[in-house]
Amino acid sequence: MSSEFFGCRPLPVEALKHGGFRSRWNAGPVIGDCDQDGAVVAAGGDAIALAGDVSKREDCERMITDTISKLGGIEVLVNSAGVTPRYAPKEWDFEKTWDWVVSVNLKGTMMMSRFAVDHMKTQNSGSIVNLASIIGLVGYAQGISDGFNPYPHTKGGVVQMTRDMSVALAKQGIRVNSLCPGFTYTPLVSTLVEDADMHERLKSLHPMGRLGEPKEIANAALFLASDEASFITGVNLPVDGGYTAQ
Repeated sequence: MSSEFFGCRPLPVEALKHGGFRSRWNAGPVIGDCDQDGAVVAAGGDAIALAGDVSKREDCERMITDTISKLGGIEVLVNSAGVTPRYAPKEWDFEKTWDWVVSVNLKGTMMMSRFAVDHMKTQNSGSIVNLASIIGLVGYAQGISDGFNPYPHTKGGVVQMTRDMSVALAKQGIRVNSLCPGFTYTPLVSTLVEDADMHERLKSLHPMGRLGEPKEIANAALFLASDEASFITGVNLPVDGGYTAQ
């Protein structure tokens, strides 16, 4: 069988660097949406990269089809591509920004899953790990959002999509779970932590007093994807230093 990871760094690269699980998989990951195959190889793994836009149906279908053609199947899908309105072009209005975030975070997760599941059903097995967020479980702390930020709205959608897919696909041997990371040192939060006061505030919001590291999210993803989690489906797992326990 083969394992495929679709999404952007840091998750796939860190998964190969730090993952400790062993499984029956014998093919390297396929990384979509950005060119990270070189980083995976440098980390000691094998990989191929497929460029694509997860907000476009034809790209999602092509990446899945090409993966099956090159590696013979798909056993694992990690939906880790995501954007935040902080990175939208300044000239966009709120509606265009909303549509962009929804198209990547929510629609992209659905489209990649839909085409992967079509194949997983033929083998009666598969594992999907979606990247949601703590902000899909609780609202932003006061002062961070104006209430119309599409990021928490899309991540809440991923949380519910995970539940619904997990129930519908369980009898076909396909598990669906999500990770809900706390604030983690990735490009998505880089503009926030550049502000020293905001950085300290974000750390204080986590009972452990710090932000997460990419490898901590990657290790949780590896667990959910692996056979070690064979009786786990429909879970939205916080990896958040206690943020949502408050």
